[in-house]
Amino acid sequence: MDHVLNLHIVILLVVFVLLLSAPCFEGLVHVVGPSQPILATVGDEVILPCQLEPAKKASGMTVEWARSDLNPRFVYVWRDGVELESKTHPSYKRRTKVFPDEQKIGDVSLNLSKVKLSDGGTYKCFIPGHGDALIQLVVADFFTVPPSSSVRFNIGVIALVIFFLCRLAVAFAWWKWKTSRKTL
Repeated sequence: MDHVLNLHIVILLVVFVLLLSAPCFEGLVHVVGPSQPILATVGDEVILPCQLEPAKKASGMTVEWARSDLNPRFVYVWRDGVELESKTHPSYKRRTKVFPDEQKIGDVSLNLSKVKLSDGGTYKCFIPGHGDALIQLVVADFFTVPPSSSVRFNIGVIALVIFFLCRLAVAFAWWKWKTSRKTL
């Protein structure tokens, strides 16, 4: 019976210590992004996912979205509850935003509107003290085919085949019409 009582006391002490040290685990909150690239088309609106895990209010934190290949590198900066548009790269002004209501649950995803082909690349979502996440954006323009692309060659071949099939169908229809008139 004493062993059972001692075991209960040890378990209670462990639980007590864990509860007291819970605030120490707050540093384990980290930034998380998607593991797969995000796909978008020119002209689309796209969301680049980024969040704190476990969920923690982010509205009072600094949030930086950046691309290392830009100068200035910032795509979006949120500090002290305000967007710092003056730090934003000119090509992203008035095209980026985060959702303040979502920040309350740790979601700092970037909304990018009017996507351009040049928007494709690697984005860094950074929250000081909690780390960063890299998000890959792949942008496609279905109306533009690069001149060196094999797709352009294939489209040309397909168009040529369709043209000749149409010519053949017209010639067959004309021949059929002509032979049907002779039998009358």
